[in-house]
Amino acid sequence: MLQIESLVFNAWGRRFFDKASVSLPNPSKVGLVGRNGVGKSTLFKLIKGELQPDSGEIGIPKTARMATVDQEHPATAVSLLETILAADVERASLYAELESAEPERMGDIWSRLIEIDADTAPARAAEILNGLGFSTEDLERPMAEFSGGWRMRVALAAALFSAPDLLLLDEPTNYLDLEGALWLEARLARYPHSALIISHDRELLNNSVGFILHVTERKLELYTGGYDSFEKQRAEKIRLQSSQRVKQEAERAHLQSFVDRFKASAAKAAQAQSRMKRLAKMEPISTTIEERVSPFLLPSPPRPLAPPLMRLENVEIGYGDDPAVLRGLDLRLDIDDRIGLLGVNGAGKSTFAKMAAGALGIRSGRMTRSTRMEVGWFHQHQIEALDPAETPLDIMRRTRPLDSDQSQRSKLAQFGIGFDKQGTTVEALSGGERARLLLNLVAMAAPHMLILDEPTNHLDIDSRRALLDALNEYEGAVILITHDRSLMELVADRLWLAADNTVVPFDGDMDDYAKFVLERSKGGTAAPSQAASREKRVKKAKRA
Repeated sequence: MLQIESLVFNAWGRRFFDKASVSLPNPSKVGLVGRNGVGKSTLFKLIKGELQPDSGEIGIPKTARMATVDQEHPATAVSLLETILAADVERASLYAELESAEPERMGDIWSRLIEIDADTAPARAAEILNGLGFSTEDLERPMAEFSGGWRMRVALAAALFSAPDLLLLDEPTNYLDLEGALWLEARLARYPHSALIISHDRELLNNSVGFILHVTERKLELYTGGYDSFEKQRAEKIRLQSSQRVKQEAERAHLQSFVDRFKASAAKAAQAQSRMKRLAKMEPISTTIEERVSPFLLPSPPRPLAPPLMRLENVEIGYGDDPAVLRGLDLRLDIDDRIGLLGVNGAGKSTFAKMAAGALGIRSGRMTRSTRMEVGWFHQHQIEALDPAETPLDIMRRTRPLDSDQSQRSKLAQFGIGFDKQGTTVEALSGGERARLLLNLVAMAAPHMLILDEPTNHLDIDSRRALLDALNEYEGAVILITHDRSLMELVADRLWLAADNTVVPFDGDMDDYAKFVLERSKGGTAAPSQAASREKRVKKAKRA
């Protein structure tokens, strides 16, 4: 389906690909992985023809249909269901042709419509939309009534419904909640055609793809299996390279020693010359360079507080005079708790996090919390609110004004923001660098509780692992909201579920929850229009 031969591409003062080649089986589901900034999204643009290679070829069959999800679907007056049905261009054009077709053409049109199962299209579209969190009531709502995040889901639904021969997805779970990510993981595993998926979601890469395409050192390397298999194969490859390199260096030293000893000897001149030729022909064995991932610094609180950190008794939370977002909360949080907060978008997870962080008061009920409790709160709005003209050094100086310049720079370097990036504007930093900066900043004061609301959206897999290691070493309480199932499984020891305007403990583990989500996707779910209106209320409350 996709063949890349000797691809060379230079842009923005650097070389992204240098004679990179790969041939993907057809059909195949392939996970495209690599460190942030190596060129994964650039490769997508090259495949789509938005960028032109300096040399080399990218081959896709001329008859192949390709689809991608680049941006949210426009806010039109067309209904949600009709928007998805229109994504099947052939079906839509055949029905349009029926209105004015000659009688002798009608039979061919109906035959083709039967062949492509046109009658079942509405049911198939509804199933996809339901899996992505839309309710039955939403199917007839106009696109203009949905928020931007939900219109991104519409674009994904349209791409899946059109079932192209080659589906390109760039971080599709970034705008999904955990429930949507679980559904997409199962859906992609059943996708009948080829798909190339940029993702840092380990579970998706383990359960939905059969190959991993690794972008490294300006090359493309294809591995069979999921991400865990890729890691094992790559580790073995590095081990063999290292072993072969050591053997080659020993042989090179032996040959050079012979040449040095006998190159001036007439009796040994021919043998010395032979060894010199052998040395000249000996190509050095390349060693894969493993880039170091900077750790996250999440210092533990100096001394624990008396339990509980927080207790809620029949608590109600809301914004202004609007109906309550959450009510009847009866929960307890202790210093050693690791809570994974589950629930669909709009169920109140971020509202609960805001309350727990002390940024939103309660309406009624009783909340007990330690007056000495320090909280570190990370959420996506912090990244959006960063001043694009500021630099990491500016932010550190404002955060730690009493520290020396050397101390401020050293702290940023420990965060993974090197000296070459400390004077760079936030606008020029990658999403991963911004997230890394903020995550370390919110934890710098050694809080008693960390609240992390989607901390991994911009982090690559190795950075996610570094965050996991830091969280497992951190000795305070954690409330985690994430669509990254692997991180949730390895950090949370208790699960709470936000649903039906409350938060309650969930009896089970992540496997149980995945089954629960997939079973529930066969029925109805909360209307995203409610989530959209709630988003507006939240923004209004923040401005106030």
